[in-house]
Amino acid sequence: MASNNQQNPPALRTISDFKNKLVGGGARPNLFEVVLAFPTSSPVSNTVLEKARFLVKTAALPSSNINPIDVAFRGRLLKIAGDRTFDTWTITILNDVDFELRGAFERWMNSMNNVANATGATNPADYQAEAYVYQLDRQGNVLRKYRFFDVFPTNVSQIDLSYDSSDTLEEFTVELQVQYWEAQGNGGDVL
Repeated sequence: MASNNQQNPPALRTISDFKNKLVGGGARPNLFEVVLAFPTSSPVSNTVLEKARFLVKTAALPSSNINPIDVAFRGRLLKIAGDRTFDTWTITILNDVDFELRGAFERWMNSMNNVANATGATNPADYQAEAYVYQLDRQGNVLRKYRFFDVFPTNVSQIDLSYDSSDTLEEFTVELQVQYWEAQGNGGDVL
């Protein structure tokens, strides 16, 4: 018995067919903006928040995973959907001479676990915040917005210093844990 889902062999595709499917010329990885927030345990000025919109050099649209659960049955494995997890989100920041953004992340981490005495905020609402990534089109319009919930930093990377480095700016990465994210915009909402 033939399946109702059988498809005809694909027709010959042309470059024009491809062009017609590539809406808006394609999304560009360099057209984005990151908006950070900081928690109540480590407040920052509006200047720092505004700088972050410019100095976050790289970010990523988020990933998530649904891990399969293998259930054995008579020598075979049935795969069913397991729990959803969210990967660590990493951003790269350009360092300017006032170290405001680096200092803000160092204070945030210190508010969770003080370097001098290992004390810190214990209520997650006090040390977690939100973050956003906006994917933009070539006119600066928002194509899609990703909202990260309950993020907090777990690593502020070293900044390499060297006499050999010239004609470059310092940069560092921050790894943030993500409780979950939502996407809004083109392609429908993802919850």
